[in-house]
Amino acid sequence: MLKLAGARLLEERDLRAVRAALDADPVAACMVASRVEIAGCDPWRLGGELWGFGGRLDGLCFSGANLVPLAGDLPAIKAFADRALRRRRGCSSLVGPAEQVMPLWEELTPEWGPAREVREDQPLMAMAGAPVIAPDPLVRPVRPDELDRYLPAAVAMFIEEVGIDPRADDGGVSYRARVAELVASGRAFARFEDGEVVFKAEIGAMSARVGQIQGVWVHPDKRGRGLGTTGTAAVADRLVRGLGRIASLYVNAYNAPARAAYQRIGFNQVGQFSTILF
Repeated sequence: MLKLAGARLLEERDLRAVRAALDADPVAACMVASRVEIAGCDPWRLGGELWGFGGRLDGLCFSGANLVPLAGDLPAIKAFADRALRRRRGCSSLVGPAEQVMPLWEELTPEWGPAREVREDQPLMAMAGAPVIAPDPLVRPVRPDELDRYLPAAVAMFIEEVGIDPRADDGGVSYRARVAELVASGRAFARFEDGEVVFKAEIGAMSARVGQIQGVWVHPDKRGRGLGTTGTAAVADRLVRGLGRIASLYVNAYNAPARAAYQRIGFNQVGQFSTILF
């Protein structure tokens, strides 16, 4: 079968092929799979578009708040870049497997660059069994009535990790709504001491097979005491033993302490992500 000349917008008739492509690497595809399992290929429900390349779907890319290329060789990457450049950039980041992200960024750089930050080497880690260290028993899901106590920690984490204040554009209305949704769905976790969050983490995306941990943060006054390690172990344990998922996360390669902590928990590297922040 001949390959199509360019990237095409995928439709519901492509859903079986999309699911097969996502199943080929469920850990790397978790962010997109979690949406497709609920919304199918419909852009309105999906919150973005799915682009395909090739008659047998040799390439796959999600275009929404983030641009996420998941599969494809160089011709597919060039086709995705061409489609992305037909419109004004609307995504806040380019993220996904490094072997797709970095070539795509090379194609996009002349018009979309320079980036605010390029994080080229981010080990993608996963674990399918129970943690090998004892989880923190005081880490638990955040209750909806605790949102106002949890939110400052979430904001502090975001500023440290991304480098911008999530409240900047609209006073924090949108960010508060996103955090409130995580809390309401039971995917925000924290350890409280004297009413204050000293550890937090979230399950940001969750497909039928994988849950992706994000936003791991320890209060500055409590760092160096192992709270991040045992706290993350508690969230991973909830995913693996409580929800029957593979636990996953990705971390900057230069963050040696975090990588070591995740390895102590039982995570192993299964791939490499890259993130381009705008």
